[in-house]
Amino acid sequence: MPMRTLSVMQAKRFGVWTIASTATLLEVAREMVDRNISGLVVVDAEGCLEGLITRTDLVRAAHDRRDWMNLTANDYMVRNVVTVRLDDTLQHVMDLLVEHHVHRVVAVEPEDDKLRPIAVLSAADVVYHMAQEKYVM
Repeated sequence: MPMRTLSVMQAKRFGVWTIASTATLLEVAREMVDRNISGLVVVDAEGCLEGLITRTDLVRAAHDRRDWMNLTANDYMVRNVVTVRLDDTLQHVMDLLVEHHVHRVVAVEPEDDKLRPIAVLSAADVVYHMAQEKYVM
């Protein structure tokens, strides 16, 4: 199957790592280091999407504030997260990554008036699937 036509459900390689919006930035940093990941989905008490926090956000916090480690994920997370549905195509994911100048999108399922994160697809996932493509002249 051509890479561009894979659904998000077919293309996702990993699940989703989450953290509470109340977690301190020190806890966020430790979680990222322990899991060797570059971003975490920030969730509310019910596990629904609130935002996204990345290594870059942590660096910005440390740059801006000497007391960065006492701040929370809520203080530095991105709230306008680019999301996709599980039946969207990898082509749509690529469109969004390029259009919004982001490195990752969050795959979600609607739950009442909230969104439940299911997976994260990053530029690295797209490149992984690019490498799986068969050469065509």
